[in-house]
Amino acid sequence: MIEEKRKALDALDVLMQHHREVESLFSEFEYLHKNGRDATRVMEAACAEIKIHDAIENDIFYPAVSDAAGEEGIDALLDDAEDSHDEALDLIEDLEDAGADAAKRHPQFMLLIAQVKQHIMDEETELFPRVRKLEQLDLAALGSEMKARETELVAEAELAEAGEKSAQA
Repeated sequence: MIEEKRKALDALDVLMQHHREVESLFSEFEYLHKNGRDATRVMEAACAEIKIHDAIENDIFYPAVSDAAGEEGIDALLDDAEDSHDEALDLIEDLEDAGADAAKRHPQFMLLIAQVKQHIMDEETELFPRVRKLEQLDLAALGSEMKARETELVAEAELAEAGEKSAQA
């Protein structure tokens, strides 16, 4: 029954599920940092989740919305969202380049948190309500396509991680 509900998620539900997962990781990071504990694993998990979310939105969701909308207002919102994704990916790259230097990583991750939280708020309050009104867009089919791509991306990430671990051993 639970699996049926997951398969029935429409595109917006899939994206909001990602948003909640990232927000949960951000909360966990803040808790660990506040209590002087290592948050590296949580930062890496959040960055991985953001990359997967970025790929799904940019490769599947945004193009489908743009094709269905044909409306200037939504295109402007999509452009803003894509710019926000680019900024987040740049911050993630900076985090990865910083290596294990916690003094550099913490402020960069805090910037990422602020940027992603703003992106989530913008999407959920401005873009998603307008997308839900697009009659030409099959959100259920789009959600299925996005979940399938997410499964592929997670598998690829797990394979890459396993390869890195075996190379280190």
